[in-house]
Amino acid sequence: MPDSDPDTALIACNRFGLGARPGDIGKVAADPRGFLKAELRQPDIALISLDAPAGAALTGSTAAIEASMAAARQRELDKGRVAVPPGAPPQPAAPLPPKPDPGVEARLFRAEAEARFDKALSVEAGFVERLVYFWSNHFCVSVAKHPYVRAAAGAFEREAIRPFVLGRFADMLLAVERHPAMLVYLDNQQSIGPDSRAGQNGRRGLNENLGREILELHTLGVGGGYTQADVTTLARLLTGWTVAGREGRLGEPGSFVFEAAAHEPGEEVLLGRTYPAGGMGQAEAALNDIAAQPATARHIALKLARHFIADDPPPTAVARLAKVFAASGGNLRAVAATLVDMPEAWKTPMTKMRSPLDYVVAIRRATHAGPAGDADLAKETGQSLGWLAALGEPLWQVPGPNGFSDAVDAQASPEGMKVRLDIAWQAARQVKDIANPAATLDAVVGASASPQTRAAIAKAESKQQGLALLLMAPEFQRR
Repeated sequence: MPDSDPDTALIACNRFGLGARPGDIGKVAADPRGFLKAELRQPDIALISLDAPAGAALTGSTAAIEASMAAARQRELDKGRVAVPPGAPPQPAAPLPPKPDPGVEARLFRAEAEARFDKALSVEAGFVERLVYFWSNHFCVSVAKHPYVRAAAGAFEREAIRPFVLGRFADMLLAVERHPAMLVYLDNQQSIGPDSRAGQNGRRGLNENLGREILELHTLGVGGGYTQADVTTLARLLTGWTVAGREGRLGEPGSFVFEAAAHEPGEEVLLGRTYPAGGMGQAEAALNDIAAQPATARHIALKLARHFIADDPPPTAVARLAKVFAASGGNLRAVAATLVDMPEAWKTPMTKMRSPLDYVVAIRRATHAGPAGDADLAKETGQSLGWLAALGEPLWQVPGPNGFSDAVDAQASPEGMKVRLDIAWQAARQVKDIANPAATLDAVVGASASPQTRAAIAKAESKQQGLALLLMAPEFQRR
């Protein structure tokens, strides 16, 4: 990269956005900050429309989980695991109902992935999409945990992340923690208050997974002033937050419900504050208070600065983000606007590597000729999912509750760079009408392309090789 200050148009597209489409660099150059802030002012910019062609196959999480429950039941029936009760009279023959889709979880997952990639191709800057990806990784779930999570991971992002990504952090926190995908992922549907009616009847005991991750990862952060006793207390407050089973005893199968019989009775003291005995409102009040803690503001500010600026971000940037977060009551639109305004975000060298997801999306945006048809989108989605898996970050399949790392060391391994090179070659070979790679370099990177990159592309033996070199160039890889 050049030794001078980073190019502001490239920063807008790479550091904040999803990557330039051909022609974006020239359009952005006149007002990079305005280009990004325009998205923050657009109503419902983070939402995926169910009326769009790519959204037609989407469904809500309750319906997705209920379909997964029905498929599991059918699999049990097919394997003969559901026995006829002893002494039951013979049943008259009747037309068999249609069998549930045995691959319903995979089908729902694929539909959500297609809609997500379609959204990434259609947005202008992609700054709000990057915020969606940030928060989805912050409040992560893994499809490897359970079929219900695989069925509902995309709906979880649409229902608990996207509506709040420019709203209040406390609202997102509540939506996330009570969502069935999160409750299943962190085992809260198995958590029973020891002194509750269900606990006294011998059902499972307390599970602290959700309470621990809320404090350690979602809000206060390590060193945020909580103790193990606070983890246990929050876990008790969260007892009863569960998912309705397929029999529908507590509510619509697959939906969030509060099971009073499993809730630990009595008042609780969390982080020095007393919460009187109550039902679901006990944990809701606690989560609202935790969202307003100074440690939460600092933790979120540090993560945002690390993600968008540098692995070791300027302390002034972290302090400013934390101050705005706290003063605005966790207004995430205000925090995002502050991130765009701060000089550190535009002066800090572009040393971070694009994450696998950012890289794959940037390739699609740089090489895409126009709106994709259904068949093209399905084919591209399948390949993009394969690329993400090859890069070690399968979609919605994190290795643990702390999500994927976006630190430089996690992205720049020799093996990872080799895979990126393979992907660059695959992508270049699939472009039907390749423009002059040097012109494409100007269109998606701009004036900050180094002499070394320009020379390498100029010497390419073919347009495909030139395009592949562009997609591997440091200016394309870094943000």
